[in-house]
Amino acid sequence: MEKRNVEIAVISDVHLGTYGCQAKELLKYLKSIKPKTLILNGDIIDIWQFSKRYWPETHMKIVRKLMKFVVECVNVYYLTGNHDELLRKFADMNLGTFYLQNKLVMELDGKKAWFFHGDIFDVTMQHSKWLAKLGAIGYDSLILLNSIVNSLLTFWGKEKMSFSKKIKTKFKDAVKFINSFEETAAEIAIENGYQYVVCGHIHHPEKRNILTENGEVMYLNSGDWIENLTALEYNKGNWAVFKYDARNFTKDEIEDGELSDGEDLTSKLDVNILLQKIKIEIA
Repeated sequence: MEKRNVEIAVISDVHLGTYGCQAKELLKYLKSIKPKTLILNGDIIDIWQFSKRYWPETHMKIVRKLMKFVVECVNVYYLTGNHDELLRKFADMNLGTFYLQNKLVMELDGKKAWFFHGDIFDVTMQHSKWLAKLGAIGYDSLILLNSIVNSLLTFWGKEKMSFSKKIKTKFKDAVKFINSFEETAAEIAIENGYQYVVCGHIHHPEKRNILTENGEVMYLNSGDWIENLTALEYNKGNWAVFKYDARNFTKDEIEDGELSDGEDLTSKLDVNILLQKIKIEIA
């Protein structure tokens, strides 16, 4: 499969280290593109639920692929989210073309774009973090149960279903929260003179113009790689929501996630420099 040239690709809410993470599908997507800039907009590694008992090889392949982008001089920005908030104390560090930040502002064809995860707008995160963490565990359990049910549905030749989406559509408060999140992000972006505001966090892919009494902004959300399997792509002044479709990928592409023969990323990317910086910060 020929790789697609992409000026900017944005992914978020991968949640590596959880049962719900669709690492195989994400790896296929990452191997299908040739980005100039890759923005990881939070919750890439789920530190909240991280366990040594569950870290499949496919999850490690994602990390290797991201490192390989850095070796290939692709600008990779890791923006911290709530599930990987422990990394926030090390923000504003860089290693080669890898940048660890809490937020990012870029100028795209004369327009300003504001990138950040979005958990700052989540009241539950700010006032009841324990409740948010409990909800995350429940969500991961629901996704695991959903995957088992979907395996049976596929075996019986029936269409897959999403428990999470069905629950969200039944509760008006969930829809109200999403709308409130989007409008709040848009209002603050307009106040600060941004033309694009790009978030993650709520697992709801979106691209739409939001008009307020103070102005207009394009709101974008990269969705997630648990249920929606979506990303954002920017090319020639236009944004698009990418939706993964297994029919567009071959089964053999997953094997290409391994490093090429004789390739030593450690020799090209001195991780010791990063570790030394982290030790200094901790001290």
